[in-house]
Order: sequence, then C-alpha cells, then structure tokens
Amino acid sequence: MDSSTLEVIQLVVRVLLAALFLFMGVLHFVPRTSKGMADLIPPALRFEGVFRPRTLVLLTGVCEIAGAIGLLFPATALLAGIGLAFFLLAVFPANAYASQHPEQFGAIAVPFLPRLVAQLALIAIVLFAVLPFDRM
Repeated sequence: MDSSTLEVIQLVVRVLLAALFLFMGVLHFVPRTSKGMADLIPPALRFEGVFRPRTLVLLTGVCEIAGAIGLLFPATALLAGIGLAFFLLAVFPANAYASQHPEQFGAIAVPFLPRLVAQLALIAIVLFAVLPFDRM
C-alpha cells in the first residue's frame, strides 16, 4: 500500500472517530445521560466538591469534544489521538465497574473481557489514525 492510500485511509478513520467522539462527548451534557454516566463512576473514585461525579462527566465530555475537534486538523491530530488514547484508558474503570454490576446498569454493562478487548481495539484504531507511518 502506498503512502497516499494510507494517508487517505487514516483521514477517513480520523473523521469517523471525530464524529464518534463528538457524539459521545455531547451526550455528556444531556441531563439524563449525564446522570447515568455519573452513576458509572466506581465508588472509590467518587469525591465531593469540584471532582464530584457529575463534574467529572462534564469534564470527560469536554475532553471527548476537544479530542474530536483535534483529530480533524493535521497540526493537532497526533496530540489529540494520544490524548484520546489516554482518555480511553482513564475512563475504563467506569466500564469495568459497570461490567461488574449488570443488575444496576442493564445493557451498557458489557461483560468485562469483551469490553476490555473493545477498549483496546478502539485505542489501537485511534493510534492507527494519527501515527505517521510513512516516516517509520
């Protein structure tokens, strides 16, 4: 595969990822959805004050939106992709917590192993979309 084909594929993947992260980020500001996301935060990570669960949900929404926008510009795509990869690692404890409590979270409580694999695959896709393979 030549480098121009790879660049086009990476661009398409970045645009699709940007749409995904933008959509998910906006959901953090929908009151009903935001409350559900706040409930996903494990008890050990729940704090009062500025780091209370609802505030963390809003903050993670801003991170997703900023990452989505960053993916769309060549000058910021690499930094945005790396940031989103770390973001996906940071929010994984909430997904793991949900997987342990399907009675509380219903359909979003994906079993741990499939969720872990999906999260790692998403991280790999994000990094594929932003890493400069033509220089390697």
